This record gives sequence, structure tokens and C-alpha cells, in this order.
Amino acid sequence: QVQLVESGGGLVQAGGSLTLSCVASGNIYSINDMEWFRQTPGRQRELVARIGSGGNTYYAAGEGRFTISRDDAKNTLDLQMNNLKPEDTAVYYCHVDRVATVYEGIVYDRWGQGTQVTVSS
Repeated sequence: QVQLVESGGGLVQAGGSLTLSCVASGNIYSINDMEWFRQTPGRQRELVARIGSGGNTYYAAGEGRFTISRDDAKNTLDLQMNNLKPEDTAVYYCHVDRVATVYEGIVYDRWGQGTQVTVSS
């Protein structure tokens, strides 16, 4: 069963940095797009950044401050966040859209449990 586990959230002052990590497990052959989303209370979950299987990246938020990266040998996804702002405060979620696995075939749309990022002013 494909599972995603995030880590690296915490409390940081404005201007500080955090690196979020996500590990995917579950007898995985390959993963297509990997993404970071974030959500604040009362708002819809929003895309932060996406990285494709070829390494191409897209930033919906934090461009110039955030860097998304992946290690396919380890099935990990990172988000380096610099110059954090109070408006970056949210629960951050790892998401994968299509995963090829050994025993389950192709599985779709898996989410991690989220990690809280709080930026104080």
C-alpha cells in the first residue's frame, strides 16, 4: 500500500528557512508528478509546487523562495523554503498523482498526513 509521510515542519520566525521532506513507501516502481500543497483553516488546499518525473518544476507559490526537488532512488520529495513569511503558515501536504507499484499495479492520488508550518512575525 502506497503511503506518504511528511516531516520537517515547525515554528520559525519570518525570514527563516525550513525544509520539508516526504517519503513514499509501498513497493514502488516509479512515481509521476510529485507535489506539495498547503491548507489553512477555512480555505481550500492549494498547490505550492510540482515536480515531474523528468525533473521539470512548477511553482504556484513561493517562486524564488521555495525549491522543490526529488530523489527517485529513495522515493523522496523535498521542499526547501527560504525567507519564510507569516502568510506561508499552513499545513503542508505531499501528494503523488500516479504511482506504479509491484503488487498493486497503478495507484492514483495519494496524500500524506500533513506537517504544520508556522511562521511568526
